[in-house]
Amino acid sequence: MSSAKGRWADLLPRALSAVVMIAAGGYAVWAGGLVFNVLIALCCGGMIWELVRMLMPARSGTALQLGAISAAAVLLASFLPALWVLPVLAAPVAAGFGQIRERRQYFIGFALWVLLAGFGFIWLRGQMGMAWMLWLICVVVVTDVAGYFAGKAIGGPKFWPRVSPKKTWSGTASGWIAAAIAGAVFAEQIEPGFGIVALSVILSMASQAGDVAESALKRKMGVKDSSGLIPGHGGLFDRFDGMLGAAAMFLAVAVLWG
Repeated sequence: MSSAKGRWADLLPRALSAVVMIAAGGYAVWAGGLVFNVLIALCCGGMIWELVRMLMPARSGTALQLGAISAAAVLLASFLPALWVLPVLAAPVAAGFGQIRERRQYFIGFALWVLLAGFGFIWLRGQMGMAWMLWLICVVVVTDVAGYFAGKAIGGPKFWPRVSPKKTWSGTASGWIAAAIAGAVFAEQIEPGFGIVALSVILSMASQAGDVAESALKRKMGVKDSSGLIPGHGGLFDRFDGMLGAAAMFLAVAVLWG
């Protein structure tokens, strides 16, 4: 009986945290503008804080400082012309480069990823509109949900057992299929034709890559969660790694193909 209780001990905080995240995120996506930009900037700052804490657990002050600078950089970039975006987003990375001696390469790679993805969210919501934002969220969510249930039900060969032991090829492929269906559903609202379906699959792959990358980092650092910031869920990085992968890929596609 006690083991059963222990298994479900985090159910209430997990559920409450989920409700708060959905409510706050849903309102910000609906409101757009400054509300959305501030929320994304704060999340990016939180993830940089988590990243530095994983890389250098003893440097809590540095983690807080770089997190605050990163949040400010993302928010500032949302108001600037395109020419200034990359230099502003690179500033926190340069600041971290000067302060982080060990595992510096991990900081540079992951920090750039987080900051560019955060700006990608802001650009998508501001320039493309709420329908496109909902489409990206839907693609990532159905990829995750379909992958989880298909992996459990079908099983089979593991995708990358050394990095992510629970992921299977059946779950991975099911995520791609679910993303294609989501793209087809949204095609009438945002872009008719096969293009949005293909892009949905590409973003699905990117979201899975984001999940695997964050899992690999945690395994390398010997931690279970990126932080304990969200009760029952771990950290911001744990919850939004897939979103970061999809947003960064969408920004890259937008820059390359307009």
